[in-house]
Amino acid sequence: MKFKLFEKERDIRFLKRLGIAVILIAGLIIIKDEVVWQFGGYDDYSDDSYYSEDYSDGECNVTKIDLKAFMDIEFYEEGDVGSSDVVAAIEEANNDENIKAIILDIDSGGGVAVAGEEISNALSRAYKPTVALIRGFGNSAAYWAAIGTDSIFASANSDVGSIGVTMSYVDYSQQNRNEGLTYNSISSGRFKDSGDPDKILTYEEKQYFMRDINLIAANFIKAVAEKRDLEIEAVEKLADGSSMLGQMALENGLIDKIGDLYAVRQYLSDLIGEETVICW
Repeated sequence: MKFKLFEKERDIRFLKRLGIAVILIAGLIIIKDEVVWQFGGYDDYSDDSYYSEDYSDGECNVTKIDLKAFMDIEFYEEGDVGSSDVVAAIEEANNDENIKAIILDIDSGGGVAVAGEEISNALSRAYKPTVALIRGFGNSAAYWAAIGTDSIFASANSDVGSIGVTMSYVDYSQQNRNEGLTYNSISSGRFKDSGDPDKILTYEEKQYFMRDINLIAANFIKAVAEKRDLEIEAVEKLADGSSMLGQMALENGLIDKIGDLYAVRQYLSDLIGEETVICW
């Protein structure tokens, strides 16, 4: 089953940038030409939104960074989160002498592959303890981000994994013909307008896109195998684009523990030797 992630204008911008989105094949409701993400409410992801006072008194010693939206490299659309902002927040926490650990709080179906990779790498570079907490969803690019942490927690009911890549989109060419519109290709090369939703995708163009999709999927699988200490063959068997609930993810080595934010706080308190007081 294929899902349309973007309306027409965003399709064009996305495809012209040749961004390949790693997405969850679940959790979407398509109503006419609009998409409703089923991850709960989103915040305004301005720079200040990553930090807030904790419910506890006293100075905070653990940074919690929210990853609760479609992931892109920069903050382009309302409801998206930019990996540049998340990486900056990770680096700021890592350089703050008052911060003892970092939590990545995830409820996202994924996004652009590079965004997940950048966040994952930033977490791997951190010299302080890092933990990912998967709430409702931690899939695709969001799962790629999570594997950069030292430990991954999730609920038994969380949706985890969806290791795979998609570049699916809606073809408007039949609709255009019905409306009497004609697509005129004026390009310097046969692949220059490949993926334009106003024209039919040729077999040759599809193979061109599949080449890159398969390469990114291989990179994703390799990253999961290396960072989760799994055999690459085992990850390849899981990499069919499907997701799994938390308990099954634990059994397959995709996460480390079943638990919520309170379990994460206790885990970090034991690790850093003092009470965990969260800020984000």
